[in-house]
Amino acid sequence: MTFPTEDPAPVAAPSWQAGLALLRERDFPRLFAARMVSAFGTSMAFVALPFAVLDIVGAENPEPVGYVIGTATGAQVLFQLFGGALADRGSRKRMMVGADTLAVLAQGGMAALILTGHATVPLLMGLAMFMGLAFALHWPASVGLVPLVVERHQLQPANALLSIANSTALGLGAAAGGILCATLGPGWAIGIDAGTFLASATLVATLRPRPQPRSEEAEGERPSLLRDIRDGWTEFTSHRWLWSIVAQFGVLVMGFQATYAVIGPIVADLSMGGSRDWGFISAGFGAGLLCGGLLAMRVHIARPMLIGVLCCFLLALLPALLVGPSPLGIVVAGGFLAGFGIEIFSVVWNTALHTHVAPEALSRVSAYDVVGSIALAPVGEVFAGSLVAGIGAPVTLQIATAMIVVPTLLVLLVPEVRNLRSAPTH
Repeated sequence: MTFPTEDPAPVAAPSWQAGLALLRERDFPRLFAARMVSAFGTSMAFVALPFAVLDIVGAENPEPVGYVIGTATGAQVLFQLFGGALADRGSRKRMMVGADTLAVLAQGGMAALILTGHATVPLLMGLAMFMGLAFALHWPASVGLVPLVVERHQLQPANALLSIANSTALGLGAAAGGILCATLGPGWAIGIDAGTFLASATLVATLRPRPQPRSEEAEGERPSLLRDIRDGWTEFTSHRWLWSIVAQFGVLVMGFQATYAVIGPIVADLSMGGSRDWGFISAGFGAGLLCGGLLAMRVHIARPMLIGVLCCFLLALLPALLVGPSPLGIVVAGGFLAGFGIEIFSVVWNTALHTHVAPEALSRVSAYDVVGSIALAPVGEVFAGSLVAGIGAPVTLQIATAMIVVPTLLVLLVPEVRNLRSAPTH
């Protein structure tokens, strides 16, 4: 099967007015609120979970932090392609509600174990696996739902606003998570995360999206799930700019995620002010995301992937500044610039997916995007703690920095990455 070839759909000229108009519609504000509330809780949980594990095993034994975080990411990798195919076959809205409900149960169970003193590393790993499954079901459905809620000419401002919701919540959630961990303990932060997933599921359930586009075969004799996955691969590999950048991110995310989820909290616990300082650093990252989203809502970028990839170099600042580590204010500033860079990339990337990929395959292609981007992340997360224990945090962070810089340099050699044009504005 081949997907229909379409000219890139026009998108609106970026402006703050276009974004504000979206917030006056019926459904988009609900999607915006769902993204914000779930991101707030998830950010708190990302700050809290490493410290919950360290409370169990002690700061001198950091390897289990990687085991717990890596289990969630590994489960997401394993189930992501099925999540994308199921989202394109069925209802993206219903899949998001189901994924959020699963996350409520997983995070609620994790919080209960921690708060009652019954948490163990194996139990946390088991619940983390279910969180990874929830993410695998949620993300491709979420990407595919956006074009069903807004008009195609509104996609860039919509993606920018959703990124702003995400980044605002990440910054506030990280700061709140750090404070809660330092005062009440990590279990409360994870418990609040469970509540935010419940709120997100309720908001998404009230949406009234347009009908999903279907392929011609899906309207007649329904292909198998495995056939849908294979057809998604065909669409994914037909765009050289797409799979080249996904390959870049496979290495980049391994280095950055190991830093953000495992090494950074360990360094903060051993050499800085603990969870409170890591909360400030994460809040700086979230503030950068917010500012990047505001800029992306306003500017038109003729060559989005070229600019987006160049912005990825800023991610290397965070692991590089933690090598010393540098003073807290400098690390926070580095986190801000890293967030700013990845947010610019995120907005132009999602808009390119929405306007250059066949709409009936969008969730499947986004699933391949996520799988390729995070496939190696569990490896980095699992071994990061062991590397810190074996060769020290400074050398491990230098390796993570190189894993961001080198693939970013290499992907700039691909002509389709440098030359991809944004969809016309009229």
